[in-house]
Amino acid sequence: MPLRLIFMGTPDFAVPTLFRLAAAGHEIAAVYTRAAKPAGRGMDVQPSPAEREARRLGLTVHTPKTLRDAAAQAEFRSYEADAAVVVAYGLLLPKPILDAPRLGCFNVHASLLPRWRGAAPINRAIMAGDAESGITIMQMDEGLDTGKIAKTKRVKIDADMTAGELHDVLADAGAKLMLKALDALERRTIRYKKQPAQGVTYAAKIGKDETRIDWSKPWQQVHDHIRGLSPFPGAWFEIGGVRVKALRSTKGEGKGAPGGVLDDQLTIACGQGAVRLVQVQRAGRQPMSADEFLRGTPVNRGVRLA
Repeated sequence: MPLRLIFMGTPDFAVPTLFRLAAAGHEIAAVYTRAAKPAGRGMDVQPSPAEREARRLGLTVHTPKTLRDAAAQAEFRSYEADAAVVVAYGLLLPKPILDAPRLGCFNVHASLLPRWRGAAPINRAIMAGDAESGITIMQMDEGLDTGKIAKTKRVKIDADMTAGELHDVLADAGAKLMLKALDALERRTIRYKKQPAQGVTYAAKIGKDETRIDWSKPWQQVHDHIRGLSPFPGAWFEIGGVRVKALRSTKGEGKGAPGGVLDDQLTIACGQGAVRLVQVQRAGRQPMSADEFLRGTPVNRGVRLA
């Protein structure tokens, strides 16, 4: 029989799971998401991607600021859900919420736990040069991504893959894997394993102070930094006092002083080796290829990027 669920999620990453749960025939009693907030150039108040999808599906939506007060917990319990499905919700769940669904709360996490617990697992995996990532379906507890593992799926990280590309692959993989976990939950065939004590790493939020490109590092680290922050928040450099985001790069050929332009294709020298910038974005402009950028902003060989 289909399960009666509460869905809890906020960003684009959560939408494929919500869509697939509804399409599979599960009863979604309510959707919990973060409240609408100003966004875009006009700073108009915009609902979260999960809220937009929930309203398109005709579902009940809640946007509490906290789940720690008694009224919010009573409302949550009133839905008498079999389980809660949590995908990048954005609020910690206190024990009364975790204990409310009959079968527990289940999280789609974008890493192979216990590696990259925390807020930015996709970015951190690429920035660290990991060769693979994946999805973990976890039964939640009060810790930070410390719950028992129900299912995992591994995903290869290609050499030039960006965080945005990995995000989309993992969002779809997570939705499909959650359906399998819920099917096992319905059939009472689900099996759990504790997370190992070894191999724990934490994926802290990306700070503004770590987005600037450091050309003195080896080319691989520079490349991983660029693709790990693409498309958002974006790794950046300055040329002629203008800030430019580097959105795509690949291995380049040549050597020189770090930050030096080596040719007419935006190949930039690093501490060791070089990277070639493939796609960039000037402040206030749309992303463009390196060729398009160079047509509007000639960059001569020997110029130094800051």
